[in-house]
Amino acid sequence: MAKTKRQKKANVQAMNQYDGVFALKLALYVVGGSIWAKMTINGLFIPIPIGLIAGMFATSRERLKIDRKIDYAVLLVAALIGYFAPFGLYITY
Repeated sequence: MAKTKRQKKANVQAMNQYDGVFALKLALYVVGGSIWAKMTINGLFIPIPIGLIAGMFATSRERLKIDRKIDYAVLLVAALIGYFAPFGLYITY
């Protein structure tokens, strides 16, 4: 009985650590996914989703392939928010 309690306690601690890593990963995807390069060349506005492209690449190369769909959804929502938000890299040429 004592061995079962120790294993259960270790599993709870491992799950709590994983939850923290998952929350940090999602926060980084939200911040990173909202980065755009918005360029104006001869009056033509060209937006480039740098954060979305980098996030998709990072998600596809990740070791823990759990919840990949959630990562993609968070990246897409962050990219849409980043497109309409007034921050990012603006290049005028």
